[in-house]
Amino acid sequence: MSDSGHNVTPLPLPGAAPGGRPRLKKLRLLAVLIPVMVLAGISTVFGMMMAVASDLPELEAIPQVEKRKNSILLDAHGTKLATLTSNDGRIIVRAREIPPLVRFAVIAIEDRRFYENSGVDVRGIARAFVQGLTGGQRQGASTIPQQFIKVALEDQEDRTVVNKVREAALAYHMTRKWSKEKILEEYLNAVYFGNGAYGIESAAQTYFGRRPEHEGCGVARRRCVTELEPAEAALLAGIIQSPSGYDPVAHPQAAKRRRDLVLRYMLDQRRITRQQYDEAVLAPLPDRDQVAPPRLRYDVQDVKGVPYFVSWVRQQLVDHLGARQAFEGGLRITTTLDLEMQRAAEAAVNRYLSWQGGPTASVVAIDNRTGEVRAMVGGHDYDERPFNLATQGQRQPGSAFKPFILAEALRQGYGPGSVWPSRKREFKVPNSPGEKFVVNNFDDNYSGSQTLAGGLTTSDNAVFAAAGIKVGTKKVARLAERMGIRTPVSDNLAMTLGGLREGVTPLDMAHAYETFATGGLRISGTLGSGEEGPVGIKKVERNVDTDGNGRFPDVRRNRVRKDRVLGEGTAQLATQLLQGPVKFGTAKRAAYGGFAAGKTGTTENNGDAWFVGFTERFTIAVWVGYPDTLKPMESEFGGQEVTGGTFPALIWHDLAVAAKRIYEEREAERRKERGLPPKPTTTTTPVPAPAAPSSEDVPDSEAPDSPATDGGGSGGTGGTGGSSPSQPRSQQAPQPEAPAMPEQPAPQPETPATPAPATPTPGGTGDGGTGGTGAAAGGATPPG
Repeated sequence: MSDSGHNVTPLPLPGAAPGGRPRLKKLRLLAVLIPVMVLAGISTVFGMMMAVASDLPELEAIPQVEKRKNSILLDAHGTKLATLTSNDGRIIVRAREIPPLVRFAVIAIEDRRFYENSGVDVRGIARAFVQGLTGGQRQGASTIPQQFIKVALEDQEDRTVVNKVREAALAYHMTRKWSKEKILEEYLNAVYFGNGAYGIESAAQTYFGRRPEHEGCGVARRRCVTELEPAEAALLAGIIQSPSGYDPVAHPQAAKRRRDLVLRYMLDQRRITRQQYDEAVLAPLPDRDQVAPPRLRYDVQDVKGVPYFVSWVRQQLVDHLGARQAFEGGLRITTTLDLEMQRAAEAAVNRYLSWQGGPTASVVAIDNRTGEVRAMVGGHDYDERPFNLATQGQRQPGSAFKPFILAEALRQGYGPGSVWPSRKREFKVPNSPGEKFVVNNFDDNYSGSQTLAGGLTTSDNAVFAAAGIKVGTKKVARLAERMGIRTPVSDNLAMTLGGLREGVTPLDMAHAYETFATGGLRISGTLGSGEEGPVGIKKVERNVDTDGNGRFPDVRRNRVRKDRVLGEGTAQLATQLLQGPVKFGTAKRAAYGGFAAGKTGTTENNGDAWFVGFTERFTIAVWVGYPDTLKPMESEFGGQEVTGGTFPALIWHDLAVAAKRIYEEREAERRKERGLPPKPTTTTTPVPAPAAPSSEDVPDSEAPDSPATDGGGSGGTGGTGGSSPSQPRSQQAPQPEAPAMPEQPAPQPETPATPAPATPTPGGTGDGGTGGTGAAAGGATPPG
């Protein structure tokens, strides 16, 4: 059988494609599938963006977007005091305030296709992807809108895929809804530039505000950002990527390379000329002395006390409005501060206490009609010592606390003529078997017996210790708190001499004494400080003059609150008695020729000295001492002890005279505008006292009281205490005559027929003061 009858088909070689058709089909399939897959990927990403975008907040609801404009503070008469910023020091500027040079510098290094892309830079993403695969230098792919969203949503640390898609989605929507200029404005106001500077204006102030060519910039009409040169703008733009890595102080070489790179990009993009570039790369970086972290900028530079008042009001605004609206809600906030009275208060302090290393003073002046703070001296220099002595400095009041005992005694029916023992006293300390509360008068001078009125004028410790214990220390403490003392008032026996376990502030002392001046009404307001405290804000408005007539829409307006905490008759009688220390007693230096009532106070070893008093219009509290320690002031008053009747009374006098003059001049101007004749004016008697008293100018017998037998000093709850005060001189130099009172004194309130305040008895003019803060603390300490 032969093979010739069979058909044999040869097998294809391995890998051969018969006729080439299968390979062609695969290529065609791939050609179709790849575009489909690309479209599917794009659709998926777009769908994800839309899905995520549906859950995004409204653009205007993003915290950084809401912060459109800083709020401003004005004084009571419309003078601008300061621009408010939040704790991060951000100062909002408008797009028109950001010069093109700054905008181009940021765009050159951060998003060169900013004006071309739609919030997402596809070319940038592709470039970054390729460089990541090839190991080339990595470059960011985020656009300025994406970076702003990242900052605004505070997602810098959480860099998940979902968050990146979320940022891209919102950036895309942002470019459809907002103009590029608005996006850039928001971004430059939000981004961090290092050294505590948030926002481009804060950064310009921080890095360049101390340079001579920019000195004085940073106020509303002269923003620092508007003055930046190419080298300065480029440095700030370069810092954005890594504020710590490109810090010109910590890493000057890296900062310079980054700055020069920005300048190169600006030159390539024809944003600066070759000459500008050559000059800019040679410009020095800011050094350590020039870089100043942001702080609040004040439009009133000549009034050193304004920052203390602003620091007090600032917290109230947060309490009433919330931080975001208070600082960056574009508000126009009229405060209660009277700049002319503030200047007068500072001048009064500087007249007597201006020497380096000496004691300082704190002053608060409150309008009796409204409870509004008109002046506040919280320290000498806020930049050096921001602690506010007026609102935060809790010091012992000494005999300035005695009017609260007086008021409680009057409430319980003890009249001004009621007689009390004036001798060395020992009282048993409750719940402390065998422990005694011993009370002495200054220099062991006693009158045997003394009226309540006379004891107030002479500041007799024995009288007021007995009266306070008789009426009840707990009742006295509660009354003091109701009248306006907002720190806890202890009910230990030593409180009868002003020895509290926790001190009081000048603000609260003025607030509480104001209750006497108003006939027993505690005055506060709907925009007042916490716990029915004094008022620092008159009104809050939107800083937008909608109709061009100088009217601004109200947000809130303070309304005066009056609460009866003391009977009117009791308050009027106490007011009459409180004129005694000014007319005849320890506060004679405060007499100025008009109505004045008040009480001095001096604590252990002359560590704190007070005078708190009121006129018909104002209540003024003055404290003098060393701010950081309880340091005895034994020779600062012309070689003599500092007591409440020395520097505090003199400062009070000068401010009272100035306040009277200021308001009389304003009233005369108003009457003139109305075509009315001027009102008759009353004269005031100045007190001649040098800024640094001579040794002949000896204070009223307001030296420290005799030492406490038990519990002197600032002892704790067990009645132990510190050292006793030094004894005063037995022979005093002749005192300068007290200012003459006017022939026609201010009308006094009608009171029941009671004995008039007693004239000081010999040896009894020393103010009682505090014997310490312990439960059994007592004795005689510096008079007020």
